[in-house]
Amino acid sequence: MRGSRSLTSGIKGRSNIFDDVRARTQLGRPVGASGEETRRRIIVATMRCVAEVGYAKATIREIARLANVTSASLYNYFPNKSELIKATIATRAEAAMPRVRRAAEGPGDVIDRIAAVLDECGKLMREYPDLAAFEFAIRAENVTGADDRKARHPKNTGFEAFHEIIESVVEDAQRRGELGDRPDPRAAVEAIYALVYGLTELAATLPADEYHAALNSAKVLVRGTLFDSS
Repeated sequence: MRGSRSLTSGIKGRSNIFDDVRARTQLGRPVGASGEETRRRIIVATMRCVAEVGYAKATIREIARLANVTSASLYNYFPNKSELIKATIATRAEAAMPRVRRAAEGPGDVIDRIAAVLDECGKLMREYPDLAAFEFAIRAENVTGADDRKARHPKNTGFEAFHEIIESVVEDAQRRGELGDRPDPRAAVEAIYALVYGLTELAATLPADEYHAALNSAKVLVRGTLFDSS
């Protein structure tokens, strides 16, 4: 499902829900570890496993191995794979979307705010290198399909939330007279959304340096083409 990254890729020196689970060597709950810490380890292992092999091939046994818990211990936290994926999706949204929203609500004109959103996306990809690949893995296998969206996929998360955020920025810019007669607001929203979607796909498949080069080019595109201020 991914390019050159592996299940054990990560950012050193950070302490968050996506910290390296390889440091754990004892199965089950380590001495002194809380239930919440063990739950976080299981979730990060789920994200990494799904990002690497896809939803269908991600097994409870492999996820438990990556989290350094037994399968039986994992079931104490999540009754089945569906609930585990649902919790991982929710955790992904809780980690990412509030930061993107804050970036979109920052100072400056529409160009500054869209650039801030793209910058925040870049920071998220550095901190959580499995994030994009996980997103595309669950979408590629229709884990968040229409039939079970309500059961598995929290409202206003992922790309749906991105679209809402972009729409809010552009609509606010239009109210403040920043757009003038061009570009068409709806077309601008869809163009930026497509740009974010494409960048996320690149983050899921390319080495980090190539993704960030594309991200920088995207900011130039936003400034020079979509919202030409000249």
